[in-house]
Parts: sequence; structure tokens; C-alpha cells
Amino acid sequence: MPEGDTVLQATRRLDEALRGQQVTRFDLRVPGAATVDLTGELVHGVVPRGKHILMRIGDRTLHSHLRMDGAWRLYRPGEKWRHPTFKVRAIVGTAMREAVGIDIAEVRVIPTRDEAQLVAHLGPDPLAADWDAAEAVRRVSGDTRSIHVALLDQRNVAGFGNEYAAELLFLRGVLPETPAAEVDVEALIDLGVRTIRANRDRVDRTFTGDARRGFTDWVYGRANRPCRRCGTLIRRGELGADPTRERVTFWCPNCQR
Repeated sequence: MPEGDTVLQATRRLDEALRGQQVTRFDLRVPGAATVDLTGELVHGVVPRGKHILMRIGDRTLHSHLRMDGAWRLYRPGEKWRHPTFKVRAIVGTAMREAVGIDIAEVRVIPTRDEAQLVAHLGPDPLAADWDAAEAVRRVSGDTRSIHVALLDQRNVAGFGNEYAAELLFLRGVLPETPAAEVDVEALIDLGVRTIRANRDRVDRTFTGDARRGFTDWVYGRANRPCRRCGTLIRRGELGADPTRERVTFWCPNCQR
């Protein structure tokens, strides 16, 4: 699942493959952007902001979001794609590499000077150079909703997704529906920052310290299975800012109170 660490890794690969090269193929397959053509422009770099990817080309920025299933894949020019063509939303090619966006969302091209229109609403990013822990704590602490919802709101902290929320709350012994105001948010954010920074260079994200398949999580995706600490069956529920934005939650009723 794409979260802040996944997005950072994706932008690193894209930046290494495309930076400093001239665009030889530019194809956006989404309404509202299909006529944009940046062929001939220079790729200045690719940077992340929370879960957003900003590809700076010429004096404009190609913005994309991975959402749940999106990905950017790199190929050699002419290499056969290993995914269905109908899933492709964007192609940025150079003489050396071809970046293909599969099931990516929010595909837009805007002047680079206007990037703030897309990301200024985001909270502090724990993987960014300008990370502001105090501001993140202030935003989450001031949220009147449950801690699970507050932690997922990208306006509070940019980069934490559903897996991080479930795992961090387990590690802190906090139930997902606990009001944010009743949580030691400073300790929670500190743990989240240390965890996501530890995962940013790993091939497989882990919260347990064990990278083996099936052993990386304490509670996420483990409903009705024994807690790794106490043996109590993990529970599953749903929480969200409103009924249309509910996300699946996982917790141990014994370890989290």
C-alpha cells in the first residue's frame, strides 16, 4: 500500500532515471490533461510531498497521487510493459528511460510556480527536510475526532496511511476510536517519525522488525488472528471522517485500551 515511505522510494527511482534528460514522449491519458505535451522539455527533478509526486518538467509540474493501487514503473524505450495498457494514465519518456504511471490519480499539469495550490494544505512531512514536529503535534492534538482519523488526515501530518495508523496505535497501546485530545500525541508522532524514517530505505516495510512475508505487521490485515504479543484475537472495524470516507481499522482489545 502506497504511504509516505513508498512515495519517497518511487520518486527517488523516477528522479534518478529522468533528471537532466529531455522528454521525447509525453502522453497523459486522463480527461482534462490529455492535450498537454511537454515533449522537448527538460526534466529538472522529481520530488515527493507526503503522498504526492511532483515531476518538474520545463516550467511546469506533472502532479500525481498513487492512492491505493497506483504505481510508476520504469522501462527501457521499446521494452514490453508488464501490465495492461488500459491501466496506463501517464507516460514520460526520454532517450534512456520510460516512466509509466499505472492507475495513478489526480493527474494534473500546472506551472511549477503554482505547486502550492496542490500541496500547501498538507501538514508537515516527516520525510521532508522541513519537517516540523511541533506543528504536527499541534495539528493532531487540536483535532476533535478520533486519533485514527486525525492521524490519517493529511492536513495534520503528510505521509501516514492506514497501515501506519493501525500499527502505530498498537505500538502505543491506544484504541483507534480514542479522541485525539486524550492521546499522548507527542510520543505517538515521535514514534511515527522514527518508524517511517526507518522504513524509507527498506524494500519491505516492517513494524515488527521482521521483514519476512507475513511477519511485518502487528495488527494490520490480521483480523481474527492471534495478537503476536498476547494471543488475543485481532479485531477489525471501520472509522472515518464521515460514512463516505471510512477506513478499515485493526486493533488488539487487550493490548490497546
